[in-house]
Amino acid sequence: MIRAAIFDLDGTLVQTERLKALSYARAAVDLCPYTLAEATVIDAFKDVVGLSRREVATHLVERFDLQEKAAALMDQFGVSTPWQAYVQVRLRHYHALIADPDVLRSNQWPHNVAVLEAARADGCQTALATMSRCEQATRVLDILGWADRFNFIATRDDVTHSKPDPEIYLLVLSELAVDPQDAFVLEDSPSGVQAALAAEIAHVFAVTTPFTRDRIRSAGLLPEDHIVDDPDRLPGILAALLDRAKNS
Repeated sequence: MIRAAIFDLDGTLVQTERLKALSYARAAVDLCPYTLAEATVIDAFKDVVGLSRREVATHLVERFDLQEKAAALMDQFGVSTPWQAYVQVRLRHYHALIADPDVLRSNQWPHNVAVLEAARADGCQTALATMSRCEQATRVLDILGWADRFNFIATRDDVTHSKPDPEIYLLVLSELAVDPQDAFVLEDSPSGVQAALAAEIAHVFAVTTPFTRDRIRSAGLLPEDHIVDDPDRLPGILAALLDRAKNS
């Protein structure tokens, strides 16, 4: 039976990936205002959705040749690498975006939130497995009033290795005392899907977004019926899964 439903946060329950992409883009344009456009950086962000902050920032710094501009800000921010300076510029934009509760509320993914509520109503334990830092994840959950909807919350601060390493999912399974065969995962990125599969979780689904659709499909990680492009399919998928689990 399904005893636990585990959710990613960014891009799965909330469209924070869109806000993160915008913040990285604005930071890059701040550094190179005459040679970069926000749309170009946002498009490049699709290649690193779901990776750690360091991996994302390093990729974008190298791709858009931001090393020199970012390095000039290292002393100002008290950091030792260009990618860290770039992150500091980016965080100013991101914090401004999520400081507005209306922005967060308007960027929920209602279809995935409905799956969370349905799992809770069915008696499943629920957990969050996010690569966001604890402070950022907590802020999002508090603004949306979701902190009490999860039996356990795991963030980037709780693990040594980021997705696609399975560490965060293994931590969640351990804390919930649930066998991976009895768990359901909803993700949106290839790295998240890889992490869940590496933890040997039996029921892994990906609800794609404009940032992840092409990469999810090209990765070949999941069967077709476990990739959801149309969110209207979700209620039926969950109902069928729970029904099969109860009758197995």
